[in-house]
Amino acid sequence: MNTAHRLDDQLLLAANGFARDTPGLHGILLDYGKYGLVVFAALLLAGLVAARGRTSTALAATGWAAVATLLALAVNQPLGHLVAEARPYVTHPTILRLADRTADFSFPSDHAVMAGAVAAGLTIAHRRLGALAWVAAVLMAFTRVYIGAHYPWDVAAGLVLGSLVALLGWLVLRRPLVWLTARLREQPGIRSLFGAPHAETSAPAGPLGGSVAAGS
Repeated sequence: MNTAHRLDDQLLLAANGFARDTPGLHGILLDYGKYGLVVFAALLLAGLVAARGRTSTALAATGWAAVATLLALAVNQPLGHLVAEARPYVTHPTILRLADRTADFSFPSDHAVMAGAVAAGLTIAHRRLGALAWVAAVLMAFTRVYIGAHYPWDVAAGLVLGSLVALLGWLVLRRPLVWLTARLREQPGIRSLFGAPHAETSAPAGPLGGSVAAGS
């Protein structure tokens, strides 16, 4: 066993020991670890509401956060089958397991991938919501280890993968996404739903042109 695997095991056992010592947290952390993705859906919805009447860049970035989450999850699936890492409760049968047994692989964590993508995407669009999303994402990562569903490396890699998909995708697609969003906002139904855009990005010159202002 190499040093990285030993450290991963040590961190897993430390988190599991903490779980044994804190039975009062089992219920709430198990629920968050299983159903906490609802929090990220709510944050995305809040981002769309916050983008109403703001620049088309802010609206495009929020929409991209949702798309990037699905894209990151799609990237994660073949990676999980390629690595084919067993769940920690399989390789360490004596640990406290709060999570349900599943037949899928452990690396990377789907929950962490989605959390990282939402957090990174919202950071582009709205820094305050992004900060809240990062707190929720780190808590999700810890919780997935706490309940015995993942190794620490699984969730760390998931956060990084989700973040990279969101950030790199935005760097590549930002201008066409902003242009497309501005065009869509010219439609009466869309305009009434999301409000008139800021004049700076209301009518960019083309799909690779126009002003691109950072969302905040």
